[in-house]
Amino acid sequence: ALQRYCQDVYRGQLASVHSSARNEELQKLAKTYNKLLSPWIGAITSRREGKWQSYWEDSSPWNFANWAPTQPLHGITTCTTLSVRNGLWRSRFCYQLRPFICQY
Repeated sequence: ALQRYCQDVYRGQLASVHSSARNEELQKLAKTYNKLLSPWIGAITSRREGKWQSYWEDSSPWNFANWAPTQPLHGITTCTTLSVRNGLWRSRFCYQLRPFICQY
């Protein structure tokens, strides 16, 4: 739904992250908007062909990850937040209302 919101309202999509520099940039950006709530980025973790995988909603290559310890969660399809405190990623239920980062 968020993906659609980015597409429809802003003509973009949820951000994918392919380097630690980009991760830091997005963390800083997020912090300027909301010091408490970590925003959504475009990573989904779900079961595909019998195994758990993470992938970007924009179909870009999965070539970088910055998961917090014990993440990502397996057992239910989850979306991903980027921590405003430390830039680490966490699995979250996709229906939570949070800020989000769109890219163009």
